[in-house]
Amino acid sequence: MVRKVAQEFLTGLASACVDNTTGGLFKSPASMAVDIRREMVDYLIQRSETFVAESVVLQGGTETIVSDNPYDNISDFIDDFGQSKRNFFSKVSGWILSERREDRIDDFVQEMEINGFWLMARRETVAQTVIRNVDFKNTFHCNMKFKSEEEFARHVFSCGFREIHCENEGCNARFSAAQLEQHDSECPFKILQCEQKCPEMLMRREMDRHCITICTMKLVNCPFYPVGCQSTVPQCKAEEHRKENL
Repeated sequence: MVRKVAQEFLTGLASACVDNTTGGLFKSPASMAVDIRREMVDYLIQRSETFVAESVVLQGGTETIVSDNPYDNISDFIDDFGQSKRNFFSKVSGWILSERREDRIDDFVQEMEINGFWLMARRETVAQTVIRNVDFKNTFHCNMKFKSEEEFARHVFSCGFREIHCENEGCNARFSAAQLEQHDSECPFKILQCEQKCPEMLMRREMDRHCITICTMKLVNCPFYPVGCQSTVPQCKAEEHRKENL
């Protein structure tokens, strides 16, 4: 969750910088990045600090639904901040919906990553604070407190919110320990036995293609289907079926 939110920060910053300088002759996204980053961090922290109180008011209405997923709420904060930074040109033109805008945002994200602007570690520090403020159900962060550094050190190794990485080869996902089971159930790189019970072991992401193409247990029509046999049999047993029913 922390890394996912931190990555969203960079995209949000790029969007705000691009929209704030669109059509300008003397400003570029890079020239405004430092100031807009500072404003963005202040906005996110202040907005997150008042989020719980705002949620109580909003949920008092009959038509308003407030998500309890921190990522959804923080994404809304980022979008709101981005809208507040749009200049006149970006508001009145078709810029917001243009492909060129998306290309410029992607390019600026890459530029910031290459130049080491707003490193991931620093974004994660901000993300942790914002998540802690909006996660009122304590679902995505640890709220335990400790009386000593030794007590804290012991807890770190067993905390359900400690960051771990997927051990499936090819997967670079990182998540909290409490989410391991969920990730394992959907990781596209996890090695599984063929769903149709053939001997093959393959990655989850290759399962569908395998089952409908080369799997020896794929169901096929009897070779004599055109002349009346309505049986479907595993591909590897089609010849056996043919011989048994001649």
